[in-house]
Amino acid sequence: MFRDLLASLTLEEKASLCAGADMWHARGVERLGLPSWMMTDGPHGLRKQKPSGEGAGLFDSVPATCFPPAANLAATWNRDCLERVGRAVARECLAEDVGVILGPGVNIKRSPLCGRNFEYFSEDPLVAGELAAALIEGCQAEGVGTSLKHFAANNQEKYRLLSDSVVDERTLREIYLPAFEIAVRKAAPWTVMCAYNRVNGTYASENRWLLTEVLRDEWGFDGVLMTDWGACNDRVAGLEAGQDLEMPGPSHRHEKAIVEAVREGRLSEAVLDRTVERLLALASRVAMRRKEGFKADFDAHHRLAREVAAESVVLLKNENSFLPLEPKGKIAFIGEFAKKPRFQGGGSSHIEPTRLDDPWTEANNLGGFELIYAAGYSSKGDKPDPALIEEARKAAAAADRVVLFVGLTDRIESEGYDRTHLDLPEAHAALLEAVVGANPNVAVALSNGAPVAMPWLDRVPAVVEGYLGGQAAGGAMVDVLFGRVNPSGHLAETFPLRLEDTPAYLWYPGGRGMTEYREGVFVGYRHYETKKAPVLFPFGHGLSYTAFGFSNLRVPSGTVDGSKPVTVTVDVTNEGPVAGKIAVQLYVGDVERSVPRPEKELKAFEKVSLEPGERKTVSLTLDFRAWAFWSPERKAWTIEEGEFTVSVGASSADIRVSAPVAVRDFTAVPSFPDRDSILPEFRAFPVGAKFADILSAPFKASLGHLDPDSPEAKMAETMTEEIPLRAMLNFAAGSISEELTDAVIAVIRGERPESDLEGMKGWK
Repeated sequence: MFRDLLASLTLEEKASLCAGADMWHARGVERLGLPSWMMTDGPHGLRKQKPSGEGAGLFDSVPATCFPPAANLAATWNRDCLERVGRAVARECLAEDVGVILGPGVNIKRSPLCGRNFEYFSEDPLVAGELAAALIEGCQAEGVGTSLKHFAANNQEKYRLLSDSVVDERTLREIYLPAFEIAVRKAAPWTVMCAYNRVNGTYASENRWLLTEVLRDEWGFDGVLMTDWGACNDRVAGLEAGQDLEMPGPSHRHEKAIVEAVREGRLSEAVLDRTVERLLALASRVAMRRKEGFKADFDAHHRLAREVAAESVVLLKNENSFLPLEPKGKIAFIGEFAKKPRFQGGGSSHIEPTRLDDPWTEANNLGGFELIYAAGYSSKGDKPDPALIEEARKAAAAADRVVLFVGLTDRIESEGYDRTHLDLPEAHAALLEAVVGANPNVAVALSNGAPVAMPWLDRVPAVVEGYLGGQAAGGAMVDVLFGRVNPSGHLAETFPLRLEDTPAYLWYPGGRGMTEYREGVFVGYRHYETKKAPVLFPFGHGLSYTAFGFSNLRVPSGTVDGSKPVTVTVDVTNEGPVAGKIAVQLYVGDVERSVPRPEKELKAFEKVSLEPGERKTVSLTLDFRAWAFWSPERKAWTIEEGEFTVSVGASSADIRVSAPVAVRDFTAVPSFPDRDSILPEFRAFPVGAKFADILSAPFKASLGHLDPDSPEAKMAETMTEEIPLRAMLNFAAGSISEELTDAVIAVIRGERPESDLEGMKGWK
């Protein structure tokens, strides 16, 4: 399509297109009428920096709706919410002539310490991928591109430009790549952004296996691959690996390197042309969707931000139905976050909001009760202020009920650095102790981007997780506290009891040059559920002001063909007095597994809304990957045939109904046994089963004198079943010929007819 335009470009012009024109613009070619286009930070709102002269700092950006960040959006478990937010963000981009917004980020929450966790969705790749796909689809449906990031294995801030993420292939395939894969296959983002770090020794921005073999060849990505800002290492190697656009620009040094590499024959000009074609296609796509004079509806977007923020609030604890609050008597709002909310995280996603709701003002608008306020701490520091704490203690003692606003500050969590502990700031912890001591009727309202420790949990009747809910978070929190909205958020991450309990604790963040992912596939709830380790709050947890019942789980009978989609249905009933929503979660577990696999893994989910007394049948689909694990030996997704457990519930720990399912992959190429195989692997084939019986007969006969229940008998039986054929032949002392052995293996492989075995020594 762009061949003629490509032919009109000089080698130098082609090289120049491979880097940005400046901090935020891709280059054009003015003489050919090829316009430049703009990209900006995101992903939960538009962060378009003001032009030079108007303030060009990181936080000097044009006003835009600050929607809830990914930590909140994931807690909704609602694809529709994500799609609507994507559309709204795109409309604000169109109003500012922005062609691509940088996000969403789908990196896995490997550790709760990562300073950027508020910008990521989940510890689970299915949740991250599905919700990212919905956001991308909404944004791009309005004509604005997205940049799926940070590809890949970028799970910490410390040493993020230096570290080498050393991850085994199975862990990459099952944990750290699927969210990207789901988003690419379902939503086709216009761009993907390479991460800063190395992956198994090679920079992500020049890792051919990641960028070309997996992303493009396997998943079918046909858009532009850009670097994170400053992530380019070797520009020529990046081009050869599949990287297209270096950001920011200009990069005259790298442009020169490209030109020299082509002229010296070290880089094929066809590789450069392929990259330039993709860049031209993206520039054309952006230009076609520009809308001159477009205006965004900021009031409507603020209402949407409040709705989504309220749906993301997670009711963690509600002892004796302490919440919702009745608007009567004296209620104390304590904590400076009540008047100066922390509504977003720090770093490149920082939005200049169009307006900002705070809980104090929103609660005063309700009327009908006396509202008392005390700051309790100052946002200017994290150390306790005795005078502020004493003022807060008195306010708490004078109130009937207290809402305590505490959480984390930008000094503790932000892009650019990781946390070192899970504790609240000292000032917030000291305030909590004083307030609870003065009045036990306390609901704690948290503002934080990631889990915190709660040694005080048993001393308060209610805890509400608000995360960092965006510019309408204050109103959303009040809506939930006073029952105007029934909370329906669910955690998309586990809240651990202690930092030491987290699966990556011993290896996070690693040294300056390397971080080892030794916990493997056992990330988040996969670790806790498999170890049966206690947690503070499990993955998927979220309470409601109503109650939900699960019943009538229906799974296919007989043996399921694992290569085909399977539908599971379950009835969900609102058994309480008010309307509500719940995230119905389906987990799958392999009952007998020959490789280490989690006890259960999330494989489908659906958010449903129910009126009081209403019952709905929820249908959930399981595909091939629901049963499979990645086999590094076969380089393929593999089903280990046998019994699986399908479980449905309200969290990973709150399973309501379960059923067994027998699964077989009828399309799988059989894994043929060889001389390193053990007897059970031969028994998967009729001829092999007979051969296994012949081999094991002498051993079983020799054990006839043993008590079948004795340890000696059990040891001998186990060894017989687990010894490889090559060793068993040694013990057979020539009773089984080499000729028969080779013939049996050939028959199993279909290389010889079974009749060839007749008459061979040892075949009976």
